Amino acid sequence: MYLASRLRVAINRAALPFLVFPRPLSLVGPHAALSLCRTIARSGARQVLLVTDAPLVQLGLVDPLRHALEDAGVRMNLFDEVQPDPDDALVLRGVARLRQTGADAVLAVGGGSSIDCAKAMVLCHANHRPPAELRGLWLYARPRRRGLPLFAVPTTAGTGSEVTIAAVIADRDSHTKIALIDPRLTPDMVALDPLLTLGLPPFLTACTGMDALTHAIEAYLSTLARPDTDTLARTACATLVRTLPQVFRNGHDLTAREDMLLASSMAGLAFTRAGVGYVHAFAHQLGGLYGVPHGLANAIVLPEVLAHALPACTHRLADLARCAGVAQASLPDADAATAFIAHIRQLNAAMGIPSTVQALRAQDVDLLIDRAFAEAHGTYGIPRYLDRPTARALLARLLPASPEATATPAASFPASPA
Repeated sequence: MYLASRLRVAINRAALPFLVFPRPLSLVGPHAALSLCRTIARSGARQVLLVTDAPLVQLGLVDPLRHALEDAGVRMNLFDEVQPDPDDALVLRGVARLRQTGADAVLAVGGGSSIDCAKAMVLCHANHRPPAELRGLWLYARPRRRGLPLFAVPTTAGTGSEVTIAAVIADRDSHTKIALIDPRLTPDMVALDPLLTLGLPPFLTACTGMDALTHAIEAYLSTLARPDTDTLARTACATLVRTLPQVFRNGHDLTAREDMLLASSMAGLAFTRAGVGYVHAFAHQLGGLYGVPHGLANAIVLPEVLAHALPACTHRLADLARCAGVAQASLPDADAATAFIAHIRQLNAAMGIPSTVQALRAQDVDLLIDRAFAEAHGTYGIPRYLDRPTARALLARLLPASPEATATPAASFPASPA
């Protein structure tokens, strides 16, 4: 089944060792964002366009960065129109703002939406083309130019976009997602500053954290995984399983917030090389068609896809269970893998993440499958392929049981084995 898709993935796997993936320099710790601003000035930039969303500006998170840049002799202009799941029209408005200001560098501050928007803006600006004409893998596209210097400050620990070669933009007309995949999208330098994540609400912390965990898990299960991505993914997974409950309960735990940021970046480095899988393929369609936030969609879909993949990657799931402290070393692989999937479900429930997608409609299931298969097959290192009937059954389990279907938080987080 899917012989052509498997062949293309095999070709990609053979090519991977010869490809160079940029790895941005990361400044880590409290006030790292201010250090990054001073570094931007030392790089020679004099006109910086800061890309963010209006709520962060209103919260005052941008003001210290503005002062740090201006004190270092850099003029800062602002583009604060970013919305969740930015679309192609927004990117083009950002490109126009870049041209208007004459910026010689771009600083993205915010969650994955702001960073992805800035990445797409820089690539579109340099190549004078809209996002739709730059979609897909750079390997199969005509040559592209590198854009302006790009710097990033994530304010959530989730997408890992600050270290990846990808940006995902919504197509406003077709209600699909445009994936731009190109090493030129990787920021030059990033700041992982836990102070900027302290105000993140618990549920948003949960969803973004599950996004990062999904990156780590899918990278580890990918058939494109390598020893270097395995190390990153395992470390990220173990850290996230440990720290996400801590940060959900106490959002002002600065050490745990910093660990989350580091784990998110490690997961980003892992999946930018090993890829993702069906979880992201379906989550992208749920986001494109219904506007379901990406991290939330990943969290809901993750345990269902893992249950399907279990027969093909029992040992790898068991390994994640052990390194994350979910299962004892003596537990057989099958039991450890099953315990890991159960732990994911319990973690979701404890954080109030639902097990169904409220917006999902039965009449859209085949369209979602078509789009998810088109995204995943031939691109992602799928450990166990879905056929259409199995995919329909998987999505049927995500249909809301009633208009009021929501998650009921568990009494406590899942306990680790003694």
